[in-house]
Amino acid sequence: MRLTFLGTGTSVGVPTIGCKCRVCQSSDIHDKRLRASVFVETGDTRVLIDCGPDFRQQMLGQEFRKIDAVLLTHIHYDHVGGLDDLRPFCAFGEINIFADRYTADGLRHTIPYCFAEHKYPGVPNINVRVISPHDGFMVGDMSVIPVRIMHDKLPILGYRIGDLLYITDMKTVDEREFEYFGGVKVLVVNALRYEPEHHSHLTVGEALAFAERVGAERTFFTHMGHDIGLHDEVNMALPENVMLAYDGQVVEF
Repeated sequence: MRLTFLGTGTSVGVPTIGCKCRVCQSSDIHDKRLRASVFVETGDTRVLIDCGPDFRQQMLGQEFRKIDAVLLTHIHYDHVGGLDDLRPFCAFGEINIFADRYTADGLRHTIPYCFAEHKYPGVPNINVRVISPHDGFMVGDMSVIPVRIMHDKLPILGYRIGDLLYITDMKTVDEREFEYFGGVKVLVVNALRYEPEHHSHLTVGEALAFAERVGAERTFFTHMGHDIGLHDEVNMALPENVMLAYDGQVVEF
C-alpha cells in the first residue's frame, strides 16, 4: 500500500495570505502546505481522501489514471472545495463519492448542478454513497472502515484502511472508537500547532497523546498551520517514530 500526501496544510494553507512570519517566508519546500488530502493506493486501486480547493494543483504532479473512490471526512470547504475538478477523471467513468449523511446532504447545496435533473454538459459525473461509522465496505481490494470522530461539536469521519488510520480535523474521540484502531501500523492525524489550544483541532501535545494511545509504528502529522513552526526544527523535537508530513511525501507499507 502506498500513501501520498497531496496536501498537509490547514484550511488557509501555508504560506498564509498576508503573513510575514518565518514559516510563511521560508524557502524550504517542506514549509509549503496545500489543503489536506491524500491518495491511498495499491497496485489495482486508487482512493482519494478529501478533495479540497487545491485539488487541481495537486493533480498536476500526479499520474493521470482512474480514481476508484473519493472518501470525504466532512463538508467543510477545505475538504470538498475541489470536487468540481474531478471532471477530467470522469473520462474513466462515474466517480463514487463516499460520505456520511450530513456531508452528502451538504453536497447538494455546495455543488447543486451535479444533482440537477437536467445536468449542464461537462459537470462531474459523480455518484454519492451514504455511509455510516463502523459499516465497512470494499473499494477494489481495499477494506475501508469509517470511524466517528468529533470536530468540536460536528461529528465527522476518519478512515481505517487496512493498516492505515487516517484522521483529520479531530478534537475528541469517543473511547469506544479505539476498538477500531488496534493493530494500526501507520497513523495520520491532525496537529494544528503547539499552542494555544484550539476548540476544534488537536494541538501537537494532544496529537502526541493520541498517537501514543493508538500505538502505530509510524505517525504522521497533517492539517498543520504556519504557527506550528519550521518543518525541520519541529521534526527534530518530535519522537523518533512521529514526524510532520509534507506535501508530496510518499509512504509505503
